[in-house]
Amino acid sequence: MTEMTKRERVQAALAGKMVDRMPVAFWRHWPGDDQNAESLARVALDFYHRYDFDFIKIPPSYTYCTDDYGSKHEYRAGTISGWCLGERDFLERVIKKVEDWDRIEPLDVHRGVYGQQLQCLRMVIEQREQDTPVIHTMFNPIALAQHLAGEEAFLVYLRRYPQRVERALAALTETCASFAKAVIAEGADGIFISTTSASYEVMSEEEYRHFGRPHDLAVLAAAADGWFNVLHLHGQHPMFAQLADYPVHAINWHDRTAGPSLTEASQLFPGALIGGVDQYSVLHFGTPADVKAQVYDAIKQMNGRRLIVAAGCTFPLTVPEGNLIAARRAVETATME
Repeated sequence: MTEMTKRERVQAALAGKMVDRMPVAFWRHWPGDDQNAESLARVALDFYHRYDFDFIKIPPSYTYCTDDYGSKHEYRAGTISGWCLGERDFLERVIKKVEDWDRIEPLDVHRGVYGQQLQCLRMVIEQREQDTPVIHTMFNPIALAQHLAGEEAFLVYLRRYPQRVERALAALTETCASFAKAVIAEGADGIFISTTSASYEVMSEEEYRHFGRPHDLAVLAAAADGWFNVLHLHGQHPMFAQLADYPVHAINWHDRTAGPSLTEASQLFPGALIGGVDQYSVLHFGTPADVKAQVYDAIKQMNGRRLIVAAGCTFPLTVPEGNLIAARRAVETATME
């Protein structure tokens, strides 16, 4: 088969067509560098070039979406559930009392930290290889609300003062939608929208249908001109089936640890699936042979269609380089069926 460009390869995978080889990409946090637009653009480009991945996912700190609301945070070189992921810790939340929800208003995303993210995106688009897709990471409105208040406090406020929180969610949705639209206008090929609440360990289906879904759909509508919009379902008990009808081109989740499996998910969602590699037990602790075997298995599960090989989420900073190289090489040697 004739060698495809990266754009052609990703577009073919999204459409369920045959590819010359399976597209592949991984992503990680960049502590310190993710606090500066130029530094983040540079490390994102260097990482892409080092492994020759098939698309670039702009990887900001998850705190960026609340900076312009006044959150305070720092990198403490700490761990999340025992893993050093390079995430920042909140030092001070914006929502300290129930009345603080009343102060949440839509932001001008062309200013402040949101504006810096757009600057980073412009740099990456200008310096990428022309055929390389670029998507930008963003967090859905309910994730922003969680970051503003703290996960446990957010749920307390949501259940005790739903009208107040709902009004704030509407404002956050306007901010998210404006940013999604701006990202596409800058030339990105899509958004990578992450939700941390569409998981049964966080809330019920009924709660998410009411407080999450309408706001998610409004943001996705704003990104409708993108051709590579990705939904990331975070958590070990994701509401995959409940969100499988979202208007996105691909879904990424912890398929190896949380489920559903790639095979099961392919029956629920008609688009492409992004995953196949466990970023902890295999990518981090496994051998290159283990990584290769998991890539091969993922491709076999999907019969060589509708798959982009990746990890279920951000991988630990201590993942061996040899395992990333093994994953990249595996898509070259795998047999498409």
